[in-house]
Amino acid sequence: MSRYFHIYLTIIAISAFATTAYSQKTEPVAAADQASLIRAKRIMQKVDKNGNGTFEKTENAAVWNRYRKLDVNQDEILSIDELRKERTSYLETGGERKLNITYKQTPQGNLQLDLYYPIQSMKEHTSTFPVVIYTHGGGWAAGSKQGITKGSFAAVFQKLIKHGFAVASVNYRLCRPNSPVTIRDCVIDSKDAVRYLAKNSDTLHLDRNQFFAIGDSAGGQIAQMLLLTSPKPLPGDKELAEASYKMVAGVSWYGPCDFVKTDLFNHDDRAGFRDRFGPRILGSNSDPDDKLKLYREMSPVNYLSKDSPPLLMIQGDKDTTIPVKHAYYMKQKADVAKSPVEIMIIQNSGHNWRKVDAEIEPSREEIVERTVKFFVDQLSATSHETPE
Repeated sequence: MSRYFHIYLTIIAISAFATTAYSQKTEPVAAADQASLIRAKRIMQKVDKNGNGTFEKTENAAVWNRYRKLDVNQDEILSIDELRKERTSYLETGGERKLNITYKQTPQGNLQLDLYYPIQSMKEHTSTFPVVIYTHGGGWAAGSKQGITKGSFAAVFQKLIKHGFAVASVNYRLCRPNSPVTIRDCVIDSKDAVRYLAKNSDTLHLDRNQFFAIGDSAGGQIAQMLLLTSPKPLPGDKELAEASYKMVAGVSWYGPCDFVKTDLFNHDDRAGFRDRFGPRILGSNSDPDDKLKLYREMSPVNYLSKDSPPLLMIQGDKDTTIPVKHAYYMKQKADVAKSPVEIMIIQNSGHNWRKVDAEIEPSREEIVERTVKFFVDQLSATSHETPE
């Protein structure tokens, strides 16, 4: 009898361990349920053109194709409940993750981030981890923290996690039509996310002296701003204002560095300049006399100094959205300021590493490897610094 009882206890123990391990890999049910409702309402607001609370195929056939799999009864109408079944993807790493952490409340809604840990963190919580903060692209008007799961970025972050980095993916407010949100708010929100991580570094098991930044396109500009500005400027949430941290290094994929020098946005000398992003910097309530000041404030190039953390800018030579001129200009200004800036130019590449006329060179795989190596090398260099 005792033998069977021992077997029973063993089964219970194994079951408890499996449940614990599984719960470490999944988001809380309540949080997931709330997030799905918020996400469904956000989608419905965009697609429900006639305002009747449902999304009909006839309202937007192109967008419908994205969500048609949710139309189980095939009536070509989607309700909020059906849209809630659209699950937000997350990064599969084999390690612990904390999803939908609210780091800030704003008039436009709560802002959240996702935090992924190295695999070894599941075994030991006494360590603190360097963290790479990811800010998504989308022209400051679209995109989300789920950008971490897509394309080459997923490969970058999975490799970084294997190298012992934690990764935080950040949502920030977006510059929607008729919204007061500007690029400045996007940057401030992202800085508040970093401040939140620093303020809560002990409970989150993060090393606030080993923060890194990476982003693409608009997120590349934000990543540059996170890297090159100290913790105090561009304050946001008062409860986070006193948080301190150290940025170690950053990577910008096809991000702009300057809004004042408008010819940087011309792909070639023949192109006519159109100030696509100006309204997102100025907003609807700014004083026209403040235009130059605001453009300068949001231009990362203006924050270069000899004490700047290392930055790697990777740009495509045929990118017409954020032309390669931004990388060359940043490097030119960095050399004058004696700032540690490296550039990597991708041949035959448009925005998002799209090939133009021929295969891109270096390849996407090489871009990923260079990005990961840059972070690993900078972490190693910091770890070997002699304390003052």
